Amino acid sequence: MKALIKTIVLPVLVLLGTVTQVSAQTKRSNSREKTVITTTTKRTPNRRVSSKKVTYKRPTRKVVSVRTIPNRTVVRHKGQNYYYANNKYYTQSRGRYIVIAPKVGFRIKTLPVNYKRVRYNTHNYFLAHGIFYIQINNEYEVVDPEVGTIVYELPEDYEKVTIDGQTYYEYANVLYEKVQVDGTRAYEVVGIIDME
Repeated sequence: MKALIKTIVLPVLVLLGTVTQVSAQTKRSNSREKTVITTTTKRTPNRRVSSKKVTYKRPTRKVVSVRTIPNRTVVRHKGQNYYYANNKYYTQSRGRYIVIAPKVGFRIKTLPVNYKRVRYNTHNYFLAHGIFYIQINNEYEVVDPEVGTIVYELPEDYEKVTIDGQTYYEYANVLYEKVQVDGTRAYEVVGIIDME
């Protein structure tokens, strides 16, 4: 089945992407923003994976914490205070601030620097440090990306995981698979981990 997909489906998608890319309008971008356009008509349902099926290659993760956060913004989410500063999110525990990946639903007023635009199907995402945002009125909300969305780099602290013997990459509960797009290494969203 994978061989069939690789020999027939992928070349068709690459051809479709090339034709779409040639006919797309070009837009001048400023130095803070890069645009990545992936256009396809494929509609894939969100694939949710139980956290019980996920095995991390490293059994423990280094926890980064600091004593103070200058110029922080308080983000209230589901009755709990979180803190945003230096393009990172923090939670407070025992007098220290611990770096966390933001939860779906967090909202901020200004996007982090060096964000990129990513378009997939009808979704226009803003990607910053491995976190996907959509614009809602004058704010940006953290969301789960749609399965099939392509990115060209992962954050430094992604993790390798295995599910049913297959290796994937995980960051902020989003699962990626390494793929080739026009001869360039990329990562396709293949699922979301449901924390249980």
